[in-house]
Amino acid sequence: MTDPTSTRMFAEAGEAGAVVARQIAANRVALDQLGAELRAAPPTAVVTCARGSSDHAATYLKHLLEVRAATVVASATPSTASLYGAAPARAGMLAIGLSQSGKSPDLLAAMRAAAAGGARTLALVNVADSPLAALADTLLPLAAGPELSVAATKSYLATLAAALALTAAWTRDIDLQEALQRLPGDLEAAWACDWSPLVAALADARGLYVIGRGPGFGPAQEIALKLKETCGLHAEAFSAAEVRHGPMALVGPDFPLLVLRQEDASAAATDALVADMRAQGAPVLVAGRDLPLPAADPVAMPALAVQAFYRAANALSLVRGHHPDRPPLLNKVTETF
Repeated sequence: MTDPTSTRMFAEAGEAGAVVARQIAANRVALDQLGAELRAAPPTAVVTCARGSSDHAATYLKHLLEVRAATVVASATPSTASLYGAAPARAGMLAIGLSQSGKSPDLLAAMRAAAAGGARTLALVNVADSPLAALADTLLPLAAGPELSVAATKSYLATLAAALALTAAWTRDIDLQEALQRLPGDLEAAWACDWSPLVAALADARGLYVIGRGPGFGPAQEIALKLKETCGLHAEAFSAAEVRHGPMALVGPDFPLLVLRQEDASAAATDALVADMRAQGAPVLVAGRDLPLPAADPVAMPALAVQAFYRAANALSLVRGHHPDRPPLLNKVTETF
């Protein structure tokens, strides 16, 4: 079997801590200015435009801004503009485009329509000279560097970091600022965590649920996507608040769950769900309990879980007879219209 440490996915995911440190330093001045402008003239609402892993990062950003900045955040369907000619945002709103490549036609159409409608535009994008970067009023580069693996890893974690940095700059929340400063080191520690029990549990699995809530829901979506992409394993992400509304009917001894848990207002309900699922005989692995993670602010814990998961997913892919760098039928950049 291929050495798990020899894959491109392994090498790139392992860079995440250094990437985030670089991003924090590079964007400090731009974030200070943007934060002051958003406090002086708060947007009436925020619209995010993204697909795939970037859209999962947008879900994390939605939680941060709605809870910390008390601002409504909606996800615009990019094809609303590209196929149906409708604008996703209006004057007084902030439209945020999130992307690794910054060149998907539907995303560009949505952001152009938002600008034409009078919205302020912001790009969180890895390729700093991309079309998305060029059309935005403000650019926050992700600073992940070239990412060649088809499965996005360091660019996804860089987008989570940019979401955290944006929210901290806007709100001047000291706890968020401290969590951001600790994030590079916390990611390094998470990368060293041993999640081999997850590899063993999923080696022969046919499907599973990935559960998250609050800041953990977007990362749960990302984990489910990566299990499909790299491991050929059908995984669905659910909020801990939604999985009881029908999906739990599938849960049992042959249907495992991976649960992202953070010590915040969602913890008690998540713990109750875990207890109920285990009572049904389901194999349940809880990040931060059954699977080790470094101690961190609850808002950063989901990012650390993703980082530890990437290492496990890389190994699991090979165990299941796949290769994480060569997922079938997928390309690095997907351009949709």
